[in-house]
Amino acid sequence: MSRIVLSGNEAIARGALQAGVSLATGYPGTPSTEIIENMARMGGTRAIWSPNEKIAVELASGVSFAGHRALAAMKHVGVNVAADPIFTLAYTGVRGGLVIITADDPELHSSQNEQDNRRYASFARIPMLEPSDSQESLDFTREAFTLSERFDIPFFVRTTTRISHGKSLVELGEGPVGKSPVEPGLVKDPSKYVMVPSNARVKHRELEDRIALLAEYAESCPFNHVEMNGKKMGVITSGVSYNYVKEALPDASILKLGLVFPLPTDLIRDFASRFDRLENVEELEPYLEEWVRILGIPCEGKSLIPRFGEIDTGTVRRALAPSAREGQAGVGEGTGEVQIPDRPPVMCVGCPHRGVFHVLNRKKTFVAGDIGCYTLAVSEPLSAIHTTVCMGAGVSQAVGIEAVLPEEHGKVVGVIGDSTFLHSGMGGVLNMAYNEIPATILILDNYTTAMTGRQDHPGSGFDAGGNRTRQVDWETLLKGLGVEHVRLVDAYDLAMIRKVLDEEINRDAPSVIVVQGACMLLRNRPVKMEKPHFIVEEECTDCGMCLRIGCPAIFRKDASPDEKPVIDRDQCTGCDLCFQVCAFDAIKREE
Repeated sequence: MSRIVLSGNEAIARGALQAGVSLATGYPGTPSTEIIENMARMGGTRAIWSPNEKIAVELASGVSFAGHRALAAMKHVGVNVAADPIFTLAYTGVRGGLVIITADDPELHSSQNEQDNRRYASFARIPMLEPSDSQESLDFTREAFTLSERFDIPFFVRTTTRISHGKSLVELGEGPVGKSPVEPGLVKDPSKYVMVPSNARVKHRELEDRIALLAEYAESCPFNHVEMNGKKMGVITSGVSYNYVKEALPDASILKLGLVFPLPTDLIRDFASRFDRLENVEELEPYLEEWVRILGIPCEGKSLIPRFGEIDTGTVRRALAPSAREGQAGVGEGTGEVQIPDRPPVMCVGCPHRGVFHVLNRKKTFVAGDIGCYTLAVSEPLSAIHTTVCMGAGVSQAVGIEAVLPEEHGKVVGVIGDSTFLHSGMGGVLNMAYNEIPATILILDNYTTAMTGRQDHPGSGFDAGGNRTRQVDWETLLKGLGVEHVRLVDAYDLAMIRKVLDEEINRDAPSVIVVQGACMLLRNRPVKMEKPHFIVEEECTDCGMCLRIGCPAIFRKDASPDEKPVIDRDQCTGCDLCFQVCAFDAIKREE
């Protein structure tokens, strides 16, 4: 039996393949992205990107209804997008096993919030497994398909960033070890699959019966187990927090919960009865703590462990270890915090988004933003993003602002990326055109889903496996949505961007500008860059305009305000933006 080191995402992909999944789908989102990428790379099943998470879950449910096993993977906020089908799929149940991966992001490493999706399990009445390392990521995912079919219900598998991206040893097992006992094919059963009110009322009662059966199973589920190490302290925990408890509190006894909904109430009561001191260790919400308190069991949790951000071994040790409570340093604990300098993310050198935000900043335009690389334009010196809430909101917020504020309040535009527009921006543009609200929307088309690692989408012309496929035609799509005024401009032509912006912002009709320039990190870029640029010191007046485009390749030597700017030729891509903003012809192209 082979053992290899895998990340949690790689292990989930392996577990799904071993379970005999027929189709895996999702939308890119850190920290879940690599699941679909790995399945596409490994082969053995069909792995595809969907335009958004709602479509991914609906697609996977169709596969399940056809008697095949299916997986839908997304980050935590993606579950918000997919919630509509998810809640009703709890009523319909499944045929082939259906597993939904929710990858949460404590500490907001790459997210707009840090919601705890364990809440979704109890809210939607869908059981949830939570692995604590890569081995469990494989095992839990594989078993989730079997349990989904056994209990006729979709299953959540919840990870967090540390589980998704952390690596540990995994025993792979011998080839595919799971196969659905369901006979593939079409089954016409309206009472099960058609959720009109008369059917849904019956299915709601059946759902609660299934949850009751799952609660019985939870008591003996092998993923829930007790580790007795002494009777001084008992700790209830799950997921990545289990690892921190093991390291910080080697003498504590642990109830490790792998099935976090429904919870094993008898097992919890029995465990709690053995200790005078009971603790709950968990990241984010007091999910386990609240369940324990509902059972009438005194315990501690969020009074000691933070409710926000990631925790770690040091957090647990400081909160719960006796030596830490007495003001002493625990084993391996330092006496002070390491001060790490801030390293805020910035747009890459040569990024095609930089030019349009430079123009918007200079025009003092109010910009309703969205989720993507371009959100980094919020930082100085571009400072040209003024709202960011969720995917697609930039379009609708700009339309809403334009609908109620008179022109004297200033110009407003909405910006959205190409992948994000296809994810959830089309409805906002349709609404703008339908209601004839004269807003201006900029689609920043860099031919990829860049921030999550350059995944393809319907606008890129390639599928998840890198194969050529149909590509969205922006003019046809937008005019089909009812937008009469559609303009396509080069992301690196500042003069044209200014001209088109002036024309469309002042137009008394809905309009869309598609700003096109390939991501600098794409392997096969459809645009050829010029040679590196340099600054002629004698001709530079030190006006600072080149610094205002926010390119990391342009800086002052030794960060001194007395030094004139220079260009690092090893970083410079020759995108030409600095050349265009220099009014004194001090920036030259290398021969």
